[in-house]
Amino acid sequence: MNRKRYSGYLIGALIVLIGLYIIVAYNSLVKKENEVNRTWSEVQSTYQRRLDLTQNLVNVVKGISDFEQGTLTQIAEARSKALGVVGGEPTAANVQSQTVAQNQLSAASNRLIVVVEKYPQLKGTTAYSGLQTQLEGNERRIKVARNDFNTAIADYNNSVRGFPKSLVAKMFRFDEKQGFQSDAGADKNIEIKF
Repeated sequence: MNRKRYSGYLIGALIVLIGLYIIVAYNSLVKKENEVNRTWSEVQSTYQRRLDLTQNLVNVVKGISDFEQGTLTQIAEARSKALGVVGGEPTAANVQSQTVAQNQLSAASNRLIVVVEKYPQLKGTTAYSGLQTQLEGNERRIKVARNDFNTAIADYNNSVRGFPKSLVAKMFRFDEKQGFQSDAGADKNIEIKF
């Protein structure tokens, strides 16, 4: 009888320990998923800042110079596309569509900066210089935000895939997530022609 009671206590203690592990693992996965969402929001915030700064830069350039309309049109179209995909959950498709749109906007903005080199009076204006500095700083912010997002994704995915936490992840449907990846050909220098 005493042996049965001892076995019952062991089984009960084992069930409590397993239950506690599931609770701790679940809460850990929730924290990591929230960190992924927080860093994704930071990426979205830096994208929005780029969109706002780009529009201001275009307006300054328009106001100061008799500027090439084609370049401004390309920037306006790229900005419009980027505005159309900002937001949403950090799904693989959403990350990919935003990356493509933001890369197009970045390339168009870079073309604008190169073309502006033809206008020395524009380069000397305080408004243009300030906006160009802000745009350059924002590109660094985007890089940092993307790196932070990828770090949060890696930490989350390591937890989701690691045993025994993977059992809890499957039980509560914590799926792996995809971060930013470089585009094909991103290692090559971009040549800008006019």
